[in-house]
Amino acid sequence: MKRASTKSKEQATGPAASRLIDRRIRELGDWRGETLARVRALILEADPAMTEEWKWRGTPVWSHHGIVCTGESYARVVKLTFARGAAVPDPSGLFNSSLEGNTRRAIDIREGEQLDARAFKALVKAAVANNAAAAAKRAKTQGKASRGSRAPHRRD
Repeated sequence: MKRASTKSKEQATGPAASRLIDRRIRELGDWRGETLARVRALILEADPAMTEEWKWRGTPVWSHHGIVCTGESYARVVKLTFARGAAVPDPSGLFNSSLEGNTRRAIDIREGEQLDARAFKALVKAAVANNAAAAAKRAKTQGKASRGSRAPHRRD
């Protein structure tokens, strides 16, 4: 018996991912879909160069220089998990979940709760800046490593 391929549903980037996120929002059809649509709009306003992705069998992901955040929907919350949130300043105190770890931080939004749009967009911008700095540091380190691994040029 031949198995159907689900690869296209497991991972997508760009327009294909955007269509899958649109579909997820429609499928939710309640406050969770509205909330996911609202935060998605804020993310894209904060950073128009953001890339939408669809990973892990159905998780919306927003990336720029690496994953910025994911948008998961559960029965009682829409959870926005920032991949490197522990390293991102949060002066408005939006992070209210996954506070114990050394890397991630999350925002759980419950039905009827409103997210401070200005503070959220600032948080997204800070996460993108943090990702960019980390990417630049990695590139610099990799550049040094590749230069150091070359054999010295000999002149005879």
